[in-house]
Amino acid sequence: MDTHLPWPAPSTAGPLDASLCLPGSKSMTARALVLGAVSTGSTTLRGPLRARDTELMAAGLRAMGCHVSTADDNLWLLRPRPLAGPARVDVGLAGTVLRFLPAVAGLATGAVAFDGQPAARHRPMAPLIGALRTLGARIDADNGLPFTVHGHGRIDGGPVTIDASASSQLVSGLLLSAAGYDRGVVVRHVGPPVRKPHLALTVQMLRAAGAGVDDTRPDVWAVEPGRLKGRAWAIEPDLACAAPFLAAALVAGGTVTVQGWPVATGQPTRHLLDVLRQLGGEPTVTSSGLVVRGPGTVRGITADLTGLADVTAVLAAVAALAGSPSRLRSPEPPEHLARLAAALTALGAGITLEGGVLHIRPRPLRGATLRTHGDRRLAHAGAVLGLAVPGLRLDDVACTAKTLPDFPRLWSTMVSSYEGGPAESQARVRRG
Repeated sequence: MDTHLPWPAPSTAGPLDASLCLPGSKSMTARALVLGAVSTGSTTLRGPLRARDTELMAAGLRAMGCHVSTADDNLWLLRPRPLAGPARVDVGLAGTVLRFLPAVAGLATGAVAFDGQPAARHRPMAPLIGALRTLGARIDADNGLPFTVHGHGRIDGGPVTIDASASSQLVSGLLLSAAGYDRGVVVRHVGPPVRKPHLALTVQMLRAAGAGVDDTRPDVWAVEPGRLKGRAWAIEPDLACAAPFLAAALVAGGTVTVQGWPVATGQPTRHLLDVLRQLGGEPTVTSSGLVVRGPGTVRGITADLTGLADVTAVLAAVAALAGSPSRLRSPEPPEHLARLAAALTALGAGITLEGGVLHIRPRPLRGATLRTHGDRRLAHAGAVLGLAVPGLRLDDVACTAKTLPDFPRLWSTMVSSYEGGPAESQARVRRG
């Protein structure tokens, strides 16, 4: 398939009967790689995500001296070695690479140069660069890419204040390497509220790696200095990647199962399942995985999507197919919500955006080409809409490769699995 041509989003032939095994979480994969690089002993990642961002993360760590083997799709191995330059790190468009690896580079000996695609040069980096300088790092930079970290094998650490309202990754980038700093790090966020779910994941994984972390004070995170030890990580499926598949059951009816979903997880599964239940689905976590059964009809809802920013577009797409209006409050940046509202409006939906709240009035939608703006979340939303709107196309389905490289095939395979259909059509997809 040529992913540079508009992709026709498949419509359903009947209620779904699909069971999928999705790749692991990008967020967990990235954090496990960084923690392995600043730990002693080997680290393994079982079920990691192989995608553009995680490959760039592995390559960046290799450039600084780590041994990272990704030959086996389902089991990656990292052996830390003394971090050293000269090295060049290509961040591409990966926010995790851009914001996690500079703090690691501060522990290297020698110069580590960072650059990426032109669009990455507009990412806000001044808060992180300023914070690292406060902690003792030497960085040649203006306010963003390109820049060079001149490491001398250690960083003093200590307290630092940062405005991380642009991205919680700015805080995570400091915390993940903090145990290797002489005095650890105490990060205080000042400014508009910062998204917490990914910070909670950072704290959870730091503790699992042996770090002492205190997050009891609002907007303050303290990591004690100490030697972390490499460990085996079982990478969970990603909730944001799973969301469009789960939502498909509501739109098309039938059942969709995401295999291997853990009963206990740091991801906001319960909140998503509550929203899917309000929309008319019957979601459960079973020994088989995360299961959603849908009646094929959707109810309008009023919901606060705090903690679910990455799946706002998918939930808005489902609401646009409901039988009554919806009101969704989302922490997504205003420009993202504006693009989402414009995309749904172009298909015929009635959308009003007021102060972070999407007011959705369902109307008959028309098949047209949905502009994704290179945003995988809009592509996921378009795929969900295509289940019920014949003739809908995505201008760029390739953008889904950022977190789920095989999305077009997985989606088409799921759609071809329907109740009463041939047994061989049921979606059985191996992880990785």
